[in-house]
Amino acid sequence: MTEPANDLPRAEIRLGDIRRDKAQEFELIPTAGEMRAIARSLQIEGLRKLRFTGALDRVSDTELRLNGHLGATVVQPCIITLAPVTTRIEADVTRRYLAEMPEPDPEQDEVEMPEDETMEPLRPRLDLAEVMIEALALNLPLYPRAEGADLGEAVFTEPGVTPLRDEDTRPFAGLSGLRAALKDADPDDGGEDGGGQD
Repeated sequence: MTEPANDLPRAEIRLGDIRRDKAQEFELIPTAGEMRAIARSLQIEGLRKLRFTGALDRVSDTELRLNGHLGATVVQPCIITLAPVTTRIEADVTRRYLAEMPEPDPEQDEVEMPEDETMEPLRPRLDLAEVMIEALALNLPLYPRAEGADLGEAVFTEPGVTPLRDEDTRPFAGLSGLRAALKDADPDDGGEDGGGQD
């Protein structure tokens, strides 16, 4: 049975209510049903022990800052064997909400991403659950691999052509074979007729 989309958690707060002289602390611990909905939305097999804590500070009239910590246990399929891989995630989360975002340089041919990727536009409301889910998505292992799983080596070539393997492309791959061939061809290498002249 699938979880409906509206089972995703919501934790909206009014940013205008945050005072400059006092940080607003928060703690989000989704229910089991909400975690199933999050896991489905992120296309992972399982999610446990999800917790998002932190505080929002009003730095100035035009800037709010979120400093938080995300903890979660996720289960994903191994990229090689598809066996379930369990990973514990512990990540710090920082966001800066600005009333005035930096303007791109009009002289640049292409629009460049701002160096500070924590910056976002300041809005009247903020959904902390949305921040939590985004942070979880950004910290998921890209290539989960079960212990002992190996990609191996696949070799493809045309019929009648000797395939080129990874080993063949290594700088010293042929030295041992070349050394053996030179040793066999060397007449002074201790053979019966290589002892010297009469």
